[in-house]
Amino acid sequence: MNLNPTRRQILASSAAALLAPLAGAEAGQFTGKIRKSLKWNMVKPATPVPLVDAFKKLRECGFEGVEPNLGDVKDPAEWLAASQASGLLIDGTVTASTNPEDLEKGIRLTKQLGGDSTLVVARYPQDKPILESWKTSQEQLRAAIPLAQELGVKLLVENVWATFLISPMDMARYIDEIGSPWVQVHFDIGNMVRWGIPEHWAQVLGTRSQKLDIKEYDLKKAMSEGMGKGFDVPLGEGSINWPAVRAELAKINFQGWAAAEMRGGDWEYLTDVARRMDRVLDLG
Repeated sequence: MNLNPTRRQILASSAAALLAPLAGAEAGQFTGKIRKSLKWNMVKPATPVPLVDAFKKLRECGFEGVEPNLGDVKDPAEWLAASQASGLLIDGTVTASTNPEDLEKGIRLTKQLGGDSTLVVARYPQDKPILESWKTSQEQLRAAIPLAQELGVKLLVENVWATFLISPMDMARYIDEIGSPWVQVHFDIGNMVRWGIPEHWAQVLGTRSQKLDIKEYDLKKAMSEGMGKGFDVPLGEGSINWPAVRAELAKINFQGWAAAEMRGGDWEYLTDVARRMDRVLDLG
């Protein structure tokens, strides 16, 4: 089944709606360049409502897209119909691993839903040599490139808390050794704060960063209450130097999607997250 016309229809039907919130608003540095998405897991506490109604509510909250995990999508046709009816794009998906079956499923499902990327988690099994994991995961990603290229879906590797790829130089080398424009980075701005500085990551990764995950992290809270507690702080009120991050993104003329990835909540909470994203990303 050829889904390209459906994807074009989604983009065309939603274009006017996407621009409407900007009308009359003072433009920020990244207005018209960065588009707001969020992980579907954040929406679950605000449901249950029919999927199409949830999509419409997310548009009202201020989001333009959504990214589900592969396991969230039981009926792709229902998700695509909800996207068409609401104007909320499914810009990408989240794949759990570099396992070949997961990668193929992520690529094919993303294509079905009209997205253009799947987020890939490269993990480090600590009972195996790290160089073995490095090479094996790279080989798995390389093997998936022909299908990714055929269907127009990028494989974006995210920096996560897996004690693997924990410096920007590691990530850059890992991506460059694979050597394909179809394998790049989904840059999570909050995940590396326990190890490094977000703006330094942005500087080193440069244009390898194709999409962003947006969350906050507070080092003082982490040190006093536990490392995981560092995420438990409102966006814009932690340790991240957002102006410095924006400055590095501006140097590469970053344009594309930025997905909130925080705890879930009700519609009022999600609206607040969208507004905070406007502030930290300078979206007007």
